[in-house]
Amino acid sequence: MICHDYINEYIRNTIKPSTGILAELEEFAEKNHVPIIQPEVARLLFVLGTIHKPKRILEVGTAIGYSAILMSGFLDGAGKIDTIERYELMVERAKENIRRAGLTDTISIITGDALEVLRCLDKKYDMIFLDGAKGQYGEFLAECERMLEAGGLLVSDNVLYKGMVAANELVVRRKKTIVKRMRDYLDMLCKSDKFETSIIPIGDGVAVSYKKK
Repeated sequence: MICHDYINEYIRNTIKPSTGILAELEEFAEKNHVPIIQPEVARLLFVLGTIHKPKRILEVGTAIGYSAILMSGFLDGAGKIDTIERYELMVERAKENIRRAGLTDTISIITGDALEVLRCLDKKYDMIFLDGAKGQYGEFLAECERMLEAGGLLVSDNVLYKGMVAANELVVRRKKTIVKRMRDYLDMLCKSDKFETSIIPIGDGVAVSYKKK
């Protein structure tokens, strides 16, 4: 958490509880210590998507399929989601959860290293959600810029990384490289003449970037 506990508690108490498979996946993630997006980030993502109405979404970091299933709820019409995951166990779990949600024709999982997959993809997307290896966000950026349509949204999760990105005194020695790389990523993103970006201190930090037309 990067905000005061009382702020997080208040915000989370304003959020309507999930139902159906999303509620099941939240319970599974909590019991099995599987990282999924935090409730306040999920709500932000859903509101942004509902406003933006994307037809094609790219996600980096599938995990158990939670956020991909969530994002399917704001796809425009018969939209599609591509999501990238390198760990086979997660891929199998995500496939099963996507099947149970009735979304096998909507969500496609691409198995492999995210950077390698991104470099090979030749598609265009209206929205990209980064929730993968934090130390690689800087390397992801050029590929995301290439594939994101003008007027599209790039949403990057975990960009403040337990507050360490914002405060040197919080940095744990073994995390110095990740912190430096994330700072470099945010610097590139915020100074880019291709994007307008806002960094929001909810969850573990979210950067919302609009690709200029």
